[in-house]
Amino acid sequence: MQRSCPICQTQAARARIFLNENLDSERLTAFSYASRKSPEYMCLRMLQCPTCDLVFADEPPAQDELAHAYELADYDSSEEALDAAAAYLIAVKPILERLRSRRSALEIGTGTGVFLELLQTQGFDELVGVEPSAAAIAAAPPHRRSWIRQGVFDESQFAPESFDLICCFMTLEHVRNPADIAQAAMRLLRPGGAFVSVTHNYRSLVNRLLGRRSPIVDIEHMQLFSRLSIRALLDRSGYESVESATFRNAYALRYWLRLSPLPDGLKRVAGRLAEKAGLASRKLSVDVGNQIASGFKPTHASKSP
Repeated sequence: MQRSCPICQTQAARARIFLNENLDSERLTAFSYASRKSPEYMCLRMLQCPTCDLVFADEPPAQDELAHAYELADYDSSEEALDAAAAYLIAVKPILERLRSRRSALEIGTGTGVFLELLQTQGFDELVGVEPSAAAIAAAPPHRRSWIRQGVFDESQFAPESFDLICCFMTLEHVRNPADIAQAAMRLLRPGGAFVSVTHNYRSLVNRLLGRRSPIVDIEHMQLFSRLSIRALLDRSGYESVESATFRNAYALRYWLRLSPLPDGLKRVAGRLAEKAGLASRKLSVDVGNQIASGFKPTHASKSP
């Protein structure tokens, strides 16, 4: 069934085609719904909303299909997850400084829980993560597994106003209803608490230059954000002091080569040369069009939808 824009409900008939569907069932693997995989450049049909600028799949899979796919997804990106978490912490520190307290934090789509461990170093005592992939949880060290609940995010599992910080990194693109996540986070935050997301920015220079060869063209993505649309999501969900900004990711050269739009043969040659030269593990900090956005729950009368 065709859906309207999941942020502003503008009808799909008013949107223009952004990407035509490009799917090949024979190319689907256990890594197709895994994080930080090699790009497959497959995608659902994506429309661009004329009202809020969101790019969204107008006929996404059903929620139970998505949940099943992520539950079975494989996982082999522990090194990259640590690199990503380190970049996220640098980007999120100015937001942490504005919190009224640092008692508890929730991460939606926590993977192995590595970012939760970094939050522990910032003074958070109660740490909770939600992660659908059994393989990702199995890859977590034992001391983190007690923080992680397997499954898709379910607001009813948590008490209202029980968190000071809720994070959702590279996850809002993957859910059917990102507004449901943002609005649920509002209800779960204490007054003065913050909701923080990291998403791709499809309008960034690198993504515009790469076009269909950008890694963000992916079967997993139910929507793609711009700075305008991620701010619209938080504004419409009742957050105050909404801000968004770009930041840099630092990964090993071998990972950047994996993401590059080079043909597979050239990637393998470049990878072997990088290994031989001792450069494959060297970290490179690059702005690849990712954005961090945040908003705070009002401390006065609730604006929650």
